[in-house]
Amino acid sequence: MTDRPLLPLLDDRPRERSDAARNRAALLRAAQEIAESCGYDAVTMDAVAAKAGVGKGTVFRRFQSREGLMGALLDASESEWQASVMTGPPPLGPGAPPMDRLLAFGRSRLDIVLQHADLIRNAGFGGAVRSYAAYSFTATHVRYLLGELGVQGDIAMLAVALMAPLELPILDQQVHIERIDVDRVYAGWVDLARRITRPA
Repeated sequence: MTDRPLLPLLDDRPRERSDAARNRAALLRAAQEIAESCGYDAVTMDAVAAKAGVGKGTVFRRFQSREGLMGALLDASESEWQASVMTGPPPLGPGAPPMDRLLAFGRSRLDIVLQHADLIRNAGFGGAVRSYAAYSFTATHVRYLLGELGVQGDIAMLAVALMAPLELPILDQQVHIERIDVDRVYAGWVDLARRITRPA
């Protein structure tokens, strides 16, 4: 069996002091509660500070900007999803045949991107670091699965072909502009995945 490459996880960062980590978690919790009750447009630095019972300067010192705050929320969401890929139940997590895992990956990625579409948009530049880390993780995972399936050819480029349809700009175009049903989008992605993994 091929050794699994190390995946670049979003939470692979220097550990914070416990009080700093608690403060950060409290601010993110306040931001998430505002988003759940009023939408992401209502998540302002002032609103988060008031909800968390701290000064506005504390929020700015922690996240630098509203986009930075949104990027941190996005990181938290992405980290949870990555954990489900790495250690969650099959077929998304380990233990299922590689094709089952690949198809589960496609559905899960499609769903999580659509679920967090407003958050991704609001993160803007603040989500840039997340985007790179998220891309690195998903690319490594898809390349691994393609390798396990014995796919021939340029694995890196084939992985890009599978990941691109699951990115927000493409999904926005298909689901919100062209009004294509999500299940049809996924069925098309499955067809692509099966064509790419079909033995030559």
